Formats: sequence, C-alpha cells, structure tokens
Amino acid sequence: MSGTRLYVPAVIEHASRRSRVLGATAHPTASWVTQAARNLVMDLEDEGQHARFLIRDHDGKFPALFDAVLADAGIKVVLSGIRIPRMNAIMERWIHSCRRELLDRTLIWNRPHLLHALREYEEYYNTHRLHQGIANASPRRTLPPAVTDQATLTRLGTCQRQRLGDILNEYHHAA
Repeated sequence: MSGTRLYVPAVIEHASRRSRVLGATAHPTASWVTQAARNLVMDLEDEGQHARFLIRDHDGKFPALFDAVLADAGIKVVLSGIRIPRMNAIMERWIHSCRRELLDRTLIWNRPHLLHALREYEEYYNTHRLHQGIANASPRRTLPPAVTDQATLTRLGTCQRQRLGDILNEYHHAA
C-alpha cells in the first residue's frame, strides 16, 4: 500500500457491544460518508433494529447531509466533547482492541485486504470474543450453560480455530 492512510468508519452498539465496519477509503468525500450512513440505516432496518442515538466526533469529514440521513431515520446525532475520549469510551476501546489484536500484527497490502481483515475481526469480535461489560458474553452469541457435572468436566476437550493466519484464535469445547 506504500503507506497510504485509509479511513474506516465503524459503529458499535452500546448495549450489545456489536460492532459494524462501514467501509474503508483513502479519500472520505462527503458523498462517500453520506452513503455509509445510508448503508448503516438500511442494515438496521433490514435487521429490524432501531438506534436512537449516534455519538460522533467533530471531524470535518462528516457533512450536514450525514446527520440529515440519520435524522430522517429517527437517529439523533450527538457530538462528543472535544478531547474527551471517555464520552465515547466503548468505541474508543473497540479501536484500541482492533489495533492491538489485529492491525499491529498484520501487514495490510491494499484496501480489499484491509476490508477482509476487518470483516474477519468484526465476525470474531461479535461472535466469539467475550466482553466483560456484558457478563462475559459475545454480542451475537449467548454463553453456553455452565457445566457442573465433574464427570463431564473431565471429558471436555478443546479445539482451536485459527482466523487470519493464526492472528485470531477461537477456542471451543470439542464435541
């Protein structure tokens, strides 16, 4: 990629901690960012979900039309305070986790490769990675029932599934 900077808009649902990567581009134009907002609204409608608020920063890459698209869908845009990262701490934590667990360990070649890696991380984050803030569950998968029988505990095996060439590892109880 020769050091090209890519911008990746992402959102996270505060209640469930479900993350969504909205795309990646080297040049976030007003029309591109607005289309990302439209795609988010359509995805939420397709899933039968509704968001009430979207917290975003004061970046000039967000045109007024971005806020208008969200307002038409009934989503109120709340601007975060300047230099107050704790105001949107859950998203800040996702950014740091994504960097630490994925991007710091991966040499990204181009935009499609970045999108592939981010989609894999998004799937891993939403279906496998446990979150302390939601009782050690995953955003899109509930925890299995606790095993209390000692005989069953001694027979439990573990199998590993590697994602993205051994960067992300998932562990499951073997059948």
